[in-house]
Amino acid sequence: MPLQKICVYCGSSDDVPAAYFQAAKAIGAALASRGCTLIYGGGSTGLMGAVADATLQHGGQAIGVIPEHFYTPKLRHESLTQLEVVPDMHTRKARMAELADAFIALPGGYGTLEEFFEILTWAQIGLHTKPIGLFNFQGYYDGLLAFIRHARQEGFIFAEHEALFVHAAAAEPLLDALQAYQHPGGTERWLREDA
Repeated sequence: MPLQKICVYCGSSDDVPAAYFQAAKAIGAALASRGCTLIYGGGSTGLMGAVADATLQHGGQAIGVIPEHFYTPKLRHESLTQLEVVPDMHTRKARMAELADAFIALPGGYGTLEEFFEILTWAQIGLHTKPIGLFNFQGYYDGLLAFIRHARQEGFIFAEHEALFVHAAAAEPLLDALQAYQHPGGTERWLREDA
């Protein structure tokens, strides 16, 4: 079944190299060209603003979910297809997860990593089976991928859980990988028969 709504996690800082903005715009354009709706955090700054702007400029739809404390003229995006204002960050993440058919983490900082690992953990324990992608633009996430392999080698991650997400260095291959994604299973490791 085609993916219709894709949640994008990404940085909100404007103080990053221009290439990252181009990467965010490439994702937005690719989503629009495939008829996918962008689900994201509702901001106008950084890669958040870039991916939303590109989606809209290429004829796509963009739905933002923003917590009340970020709902300011400086931070909120004013031109979205739809903007939902929610009480807090926890509600924001839950609502984005509810709306989305798949998830992509673009380059970002603490917040992006936290969102990526939360949705990945939810897949690991069987709360969802939706595709998850990591946009490893210019090798941004090479260190993270190496760490995940190390955690697997040390026994903290099971082999099948390395396959809970896909990654690619360009927009179109990443979206293709998300479309082809098959959940690897393994959630039974967290369920006890005597529970």
